[in-house]
Amino acid sequence: MKNQTVCFTGHRHIEPNEVETVSQRLETVLVELIEKGYRYFGSGGALGFDLLAAQIVLNLKGKYPHIRLILVLPCVDQTKFWNRSEIDYFEQIKRQADKVVCLAEKYYPGCMHRRNRHLVDNSSVCIAYLRKQSGGTFYTVEYAKAQKVRVIEL
Repeated sequence: MKNQTVCFTGHRHIEPNEVETVSQRLETVLVELIEKGYRYFGSGGALGFDLLAAQIVLNLKGKYPHIRLILVLPCVDQTKFWNRSEIDYFEQIKRQADKVVCLAEKYYPGCMHRRNRHLVDNSSVCIAYLRKQSGGTFYTVEYAKAQKVRVIEL
């Protein structure tokens, strides 16, 4: 399964003027991967790039019904500090996911890194929206490279 699995990592904030370009590029890359046999797509369910990627996978299921969206959540209370519209959007995607994996009951320091490592460890490709050389996305990209996971930077 790992050789048919793609994960996503990216920043929570995408500049408004970049959303369309990032979305189009991501969809193009996903179609290429699907047509090469990839069928499982793991998203960490965070605001920003993770949920954008999850939504695009769900959109592509119309044309490619065999693909699967797997949400890998760091903790049950991930949305604790989100606003109502963010939670509603997340819940909508969660309901449509083919599988939801939750790694912990409660938030703890390091649970986000654990989620990111889990995604990478179970994938052969990592699609990244990386705009700065620090933070969780940078850490995840470096981890993926160290694990010999192919990284596609958008």
